[in-house]
Amino acid sequence: MGSIKIHAGDWGKNTSGGFAFGAFSLPKPGKFMPEGIHGSELSDVEIATEESVKRIGGTVGWGAAGAVILGPVGLLAGLLLGGRKKEVTFVAKFKDGRKFLGTTDSKTYTQMSAAVFK
Repeated sequence: MGSIKIHAGDWGKNTSGGFAFGAFSLPKPGKFMPEGIHGSELSDVEIATEESVKRIGGTVGWGAAGAVILGPVGLLAGLLLGGRKKEVTFVAKFKDGRKFLGTTDSKTYTQMSAAVFK
């Protein structure tokens, strides 16, 4: 399972989730069992930039999104240095209007991106 660190959004701040077998496992506030959401419910996933975070600003805000600045730069540095584990900070939006800002490894990010096209 690809681990996802959730920085902010509709599934809380500083929580953890995952993506495996084409589905998300995201925390439910006040519940022990996570919420399962099929990848086909994802409407968009993009690498977090200042502009993409500002678009969802009411939910996330820049204070919680400080890691975004290092996300794309960190990914580029990882590619240039040949690091094995590259992290990607991204914005995920679902068809029901919920969204979150998260960080995961590049392999999981690619799998989530592919789910948008299924």
